[in-house]
Amino acid sequence: MKILVIGAGAWGTAMAMSAASRPNAHEVTLWARDAAQAATLQADRANTRYLPDVRFPDALQVVSADVAALAAASDLIVLGTPMAALREWLQRLRDVRVPVAWLCKGFEAVVQGAPAGHVGLMAHEVCREVAPALRSSVLSGPSFAAEVARNQPTALVAASAHADVSQLLVTAFHSEALRVYANSDIVGVEVGGAVKNVLAIATGLCDGLQLGMNARAALITRGLAEMTRLGLALGARAETFMGLSGLGDLVLTATGDLSRNRKVGLLLAKGMTLDEAVQSLGHVAEGVYSARTVLARARLLGVEMPITETVVDLLDGRLAVRDAVHTLMTRDPKGE
Repeated sequence: MKILVIGAGAWGTAMAMSAASRPNAHEVTLWARDAAQAATLQADRANTRYLPDVRFPDALQVVSADVAALAAASDLIVLGTPMAALREWLQRLRDVRVPVAWLCKGFEAVVQGAPAGHVGLMAHEVCREVAPALRSSVLSGPSFAAEVARNQPTALVAASAHADVSQLLVTAFHSEALRVYANSDIVGVEVGGAVKNVLAIATGLCDGLQLGMNARAALITRGLAEMTRLGLALGARAETFMGLSGLGDLVLTATGDLSRNRKVGLLLAKGMTLDEAVQSLGHVAEGVYSARTVLARARLLGVEMPITETVVDLLDGRLAVRDAVHTLMTRDPKGE
């Protein structure tokens, strides 16, 4: 199979390496926007900025050539771009005849000039709006790029409205080190991938304030309930949130030391401003950018999301760090 991965950040690079390192490796091309960056990656045989000390497999080639020509010659295109760039790339690829999958997790910010109520679109909704004929999929689940690049055991889920597209993702990436499960609930998979980033900020804040394991467990558990409520309101299946893209990704992102969103919460708890915390990462923390749109979508649907609301108030400067915890703990008692 000829696979084109667009975006040479940590996650795009890691998935390209994974596909190229399996037995009987696919022919994998990693596309980088900057020609100088592509030449450096190809010469170094490593992405030293994002994945230091992990060498590229022989079957992986890095280029910055014409994307249209590369796409036309591929069997599968994988977008390893941030959520903010997804709309542009789907518009560019809307006429391709091969499946396109994305790796980003989050809800899109409000598009300038959009009609009232048009907020917080999920990735598949963006695709339906700008490239409705595209046969598409999302690849998601509990995974840190560094571990995937090192071929450490990982499990992901490929979700699509088209069963053959999900299966193509399984064929492309399933290996001894990486298990890929097909799923038809693209709504549930994308809601899980978006909301867990917001909840990880809250959990990082909790841990940074040294509130204890009880508080962390409560946040994760109530966060899962919050995620599920939103998903069901959007038409997802409840069981999806007990799977890899729900509970699995939430636990990893909320507790793992490699989690950028968790680190934002930890840094805020230490007294950093939001700008300082984001700049110190050197990577995108999607929860910072999607928290407001997740909350806006929930409010349109009348779904209560108190943890997400508190995170947004904290990010927007309406709540101090200590007050954020107080706000959550002093809510009126309810039945679970």
